[in-house]
Amino acid sequence: MRNLDEILAFNREFVANKEYEKYHTTKFPDKRMVVLSCMDTRLEELLPKAMNMRNGDIKHVKSAGAVVSHPFGAIMRSIMVAIYELNAAEVMVIGHYDCGMSVIDGKRVMKNMTQKGISPETLSVIENSGIDLNGWLQGFDCVDDSVKESVRTIKNHPLLPSDIPVHGLLIDPATGRLDVVVNGYDEVK
Repeated sequence: MRNLDEILAFNREFVANKEYEKYHTTKFPDKRMVVLSCMDTRLEELLPKAMNMRNGDIKHVKSAGAVVSHPFGAIMRSIMVAIYELNAAEVMVIGHYDCGMSVIDGKRVMKNMTQKGISPETLSVIENSGIDLNGWLQGFDCVDDSVKESVRTIKNHPLLPSDIPVHGLLIDPATGRLDVVVNGYDEVK
């Protein structure tokens, strides 16, 4: 069975059995936090459990490597909406050890694109329009530094209230252990 078909079959049973009832909550995060984490599959259930978070406790935003790549991109917009519209009062950037973004090579990704049917001409047009695809697709060398950089981008954003703590953490995807990289309480103005 194809993935979509399997999901829809399961969903019909889920709804019919009213299994959704145990997940009822509001759109406002009970713990008033927005968490930016990596999209790594190992964190899907581990991260909330390791943080003692349940459905409704946080707003959860994900990106490859927990990276904020642009101060006015979708990640930052989501954080701002969580703060200004959904009552989040803290931000946590949570990267993880053994992150796949630490080995991502932009040129290799572009090669994989051409192998999947993206024409070299398309890549050339994009690059000639001023977009550095290699840089955009490139990973990072050090996950600690990457988390610090994302925290810095968020904390220094001109639209972020000065009283919002922005924390940086790393999680071990094997054990769930959390290590503090930046304690946002120390940085609040």
